[in-house]
Amino acid sequence: MIETETVIVGTGFSGLGMAIRLIKEGRTDFVVLEKADDVGGTWRDNTYPGCACDVPSHMYSFSFEPNPNWSRSFSTQPEIWAYLRRLTDKYRLRRHIRFGVEVSGARWDEAESRWQVSTTDGRELVARFLVSGVGALHIPNIPALPGLSTFAGRAFHSARWDHDYDLTGKRVAVIGTGASAIQFVPEIAGRVAELHLYQRTPAWVLPRPDGPIAERTKAVFRSLPPVQRLYRNAIYWAAESMALGFNGNTWLLRAGEWLGRRHLRNQIGDRELRRKLTPRYTLGCKRVLGSNTYYPALARDNVEVITDGIAEVHAHSIVTADGRERPVDAIIFGTGFHVTDAFDRLRITGRGGRDLASEWRRDGIRTHLGITVSGFPNLFFLLGPNTGLGHNSVVFMIESQIRYIAKAMRLVLGSRAEAIEVRAGVQERFNVDIQRKLARGVWSTGGCSSWYLDSTGVNRTIWPGFTWRYWLQTRRINPADFELVGSREPARVLQGASQ
Repeated sequence: MIETETVIVGTGFSGLGMAIRLIKEGRTDFVVLEKADDVGGTWRDNTYPGCACDVPSHMYSFSFEPNPNWSRSFSTQPEIWAYLRRLTDKYRLRRHIRFGVEVSGARWDEAESRWQVSTTDGRELVARFLVSGVGALHIPNIPALPGLSTFAGRAFHSARWDHDYDLTGKRVAVIGTGASAIQFVPEIAGRVAELHLYQRTPAWVLPRPDGPIAERTKAVFRSLPPVQRLYRNAIYWAAESMALGFNGNTWLLRAGEWLGRRHLRNQIGDRELRRKLTPRYTLGCKRVLGSNTYYPALARDNVEVITDGIAEVHAHSIVTADGRERPVDAIIFGTGFHVTDAFDRLRITGRGGRDLASEWRRDGIRTHLGITVSGFPNLFFLLGPNTGLGHNSVVFMIESQIRYIAKAMRLVLGSRAEAIEVRAGVQERFNVDIQRKLARGVWSTGGCSSWYLDSTGVNRTIWPGFTWRYWLQTRRINPADFELVGSREPARVLQGASQ
């Protein structure tokens, strides 16, 4: 059994950021659990051709660890992964990380006021604080297609790309047209014999202002860090303006839709193909994508966009609802991840034996600020429910949450308490307020169904509005929002901890 002050789960941006914060505060009594053999999270796992970020490089990185040497405006997967590994080594985090260790469950021990964390290999850890940094985009979503188990060819998800399988000259079916597909389809379309793209709903695809960053620019960033900070701030505020549209500013959305239609018209000459690729819902209702190569790839002679639903998969073919059968050698799923239902896999037991997954299935996912949960003391989520974004960088949100969690921990330690737990009423008010705002936003009124919504149609994913408002809400911790268990000097310490 391992005893430690803090257990962090995951080594993506969230887990590594939390670990770095603890190191900076001089708190080295923590363990990071990682189920894989290296750090990186989604940027380690997603190695499909063309994998890149859809947030500008200088914004999709920690503000306290700027990288003046990004090679492109939008970084590719290898470069982002290298950035995370570099931070891991800089802060000597590997000595805290247990690789190949997957968490199987966690139970709050009320008598000891500690988390009992169990792993799939039989290990047990005891910790005062438990921080989940696993994120939402890590469990591939493969649709339950009739007959899929009988398919005799090669089938894999984009997040588990089979690099040993040569696609050259093959007949390939791509199922899904989301953020991953628009990146890998242009990469493979030129070398496969046939590419059948099965589309359920077209995406809004805007031009991508990408390109290499000049060496002279990188040299300026290296020698004058304030210039890089100004550049980052400019990116931030430009992206932040999109929140106006998503929350009801229709002229901004119309301008974006005009740009998307012009982009489609300029790159697709065939009228029928344009019709298939034109969204029938408001921009922003689903994730807005950016690409300069996706539409040209779909216009190739060997590519077919199929909008009829899949009726059945055979050993060597796919049959659509119109009865047509198309031979296929390989199936690639670009169908995203389990997001809201990923929480169903949690095995976390809180105060009084409360089961978190069961409560969230029954009552809906409810947290305070996407970070803390009533009934689950000393448990913190990074990039938790309703803190995802459709317009800006989630790394900004992660940094805000890391700061908030660190202050909550200091509040416990400074008041000589055993645990901190958000009050149920505070959590309820937060959820009522956020759902009221989401109900007015484009995600609920835009005429689409997206992975932002849970099985009942409630948005449990997106933060509804400006990220600077989230920064304000998490900049300080309000002691009145919490109950401190076993605190021996609450008043004096609680006041100071809000700063």
